[in-house]
Amino acid sequence: MLLPHFETDRLLVWPRSMRDFEACLAMDRDPAVTKYVAGPWNDAAQHERFLRERIETSYDAGLGYWSIFARQQPEQFLGWILLVPYDGVGPEIEIGWRLNRHAWGKGYATEAARPIVDHAFRTVGLGRIVADIDPGNSASIHVAEKIGLKFTGDGKHDGLACKCYALTRDDFSAADAQEPGRSPS
Repeated sequence: MLLPHFETDRLLVWPRSMRDFEACLAMDRDPAVTKYVAGPWNDAAQHERFLRERIETSYDAGLGYWSIFARQQPEQFLGWILLVPYDGVGPEIEIGWRLNRHAWGKGYATEAARPIVDHAFRTVGLGRIVADIDPGNSASIHVAEKIGLKFTGDGKHDGLACKCYALTRDDFSAADAQEPGRSPS
């Protein structure tokens, strides 16, 4: 299954490809963007290998990375969103996002994540999605809560403290049934 494209009121959410490589590198080079994310950001060669591997990896059907673009300016890379096996191996499936600083505070992460959550449960048929978020990253915590993820406890990710969030298919279906104008799944 190829990854689907999504359109929202303001965004185009397209499967990420090598055409997005330079924009992703540039975004990751902003220390404010990667402040809460461990990675090879300060080693150019390692960073490029890491990103190339992430873009070129084939995941199970319906899983992967999507790039986010402004609908009014489709050449403007805003960031990306993922739905991939946790730590690359699973069995849990994680949802995550990263946006350029110029895209912060506009609701883009939430808007891009909603169709991915819908896709995770309706199309891929997942039973649960998870997200581990640095305790200091209040913006990402807010996005997780807005898309329906619930706090499940404190944990560790890559040896660092994190807040653990999850959304089950049952909770998604219950919330979906209560949303006006949408039929239950």
